[in-house]
Amino acid sequence: MRGTAVAAIALTSLMVVSACAKDSGGGNTSTPSGNACEFSTPPTASASSSTSAAADGKKVDGSALKIGLAYDIGGRGDASFNDLAAAGFDKAITDMGVKKENTRELSAAPNEDETAKQTRLRQLASEGFNPIVGVGFAYTESLKVVAPEFPNVKFGLVDSAVDGVTNVTPLVFAEQEGAFLAGVVAAYQSKNCHVGFVGGVDIPLIQKFEAGYNQGAQTAAPKVKIDKKYITPAGDFTGFQDPPKGQEAAKGLIDKGADVLYPAAGASGIGVFAAVKEAGVLGIGCDADQYNQPALAANRDVIVASSLKRVDVAVYDFFHAAAANDLASLPKVFDLKSDGMGYATSGGKIDAKLQGILEAYKAQIIEGKIKVADKI
Repeated sequence: MRGTAVAAIALTSLMVVSACAKDSGGGNTSTPSGNACEFSTPPTASASSSTSAAADGKKVDGSALKIGLAYDIGGRGDASFNDLAAAGFDKAITDMGVKKENTRELSAAPNEDETAKQTRLRQLASEGFNPIVGVGFAYTESLKVVAPEFPNVKFGLVDSAVDGVTNVTPLVFAEQEGAFLAGVVAAYQSKNCHVGFVGGVDIPLIQKFEAGYNQGAQTAAPKVKIDKKYITPAGDFTGFQDPPKGQEAAKGLIDKGADVLYPAAGASGIGVFAAVKEAGVLGIGCDADQYNQPALAANRDVIVASSLKRVDVAVYDFFHAAAANDLASLPKVFDLKSDGMGYATSGGKIDAKLQGILEAYKAQIIEGKIKVADKI
């Protein structure tokens, strides 16, 4: 998911994600007693440089705008991807002075067909909402049809692009970069040198998380063992909204010996953290600062860190740039360098030593010294 962009999207009481990737405190050591991993020599820390995204603190008057948001399955309350989009939406309303009656949010249903998605987007556009954000790659095919029907409406599309349709702005991320840092944390926090990855749906987008996580863990500890489990195969998107299956998948990995789990599974991650808590192992959040998510309050003590995919920043920046008629100012990819990805260490489980190691790896990625793979 910041330089001046973070200041522009500073969290309010409505926002549940951490805007700061450095809120560490005392607590567990970075190499827990009994850790079986042999660690590589970490890079030397250096000052990482980042560039701000489009929202640079300049005020934009949005009082005359009507803005719309079409969620992916799960909608508000998924403690992850959709909640981040909601946070950016809420911030845009407050910051730009958008009237509440000029806002609209619509949600998706699991495994709905393209007609339903098209109808949702068409409803927003035909009712005068502009700009509109489609949250998730699932809207790609629908926007190919609907966006040309409304050439004067500015659409933003999270996680995908629509080639040749000029009024659709892609809001895409280097998910693998944040996941790399999650993998480093997992290796250092594992006592068994055995970690796990839970994917919601076996699709290229989630494989980017897996690829980065694997590379990060193996860079930090070359002999680390990594197991994975996808909840559902490609085409079955219920894997993003099934906490019981998330819990089952996590138990399977824990039974194999994994003692740090990283779920990229939307609302199913709630079940993953329940299994982690029950087994007395550890977890790493994904997309949001999940330690601070209300839906995970009962299990927050097992979440040692989170990778941040700043969907909130991207959604806010899109609305801000659209209102300013300056969409060209948006980053081509929201990555570590543009503060579109990051990490959070809320809860005080990461000590200063590991914090320094994470910052050093982050700097090397930003500087291009480490190239993070986006495919497994």
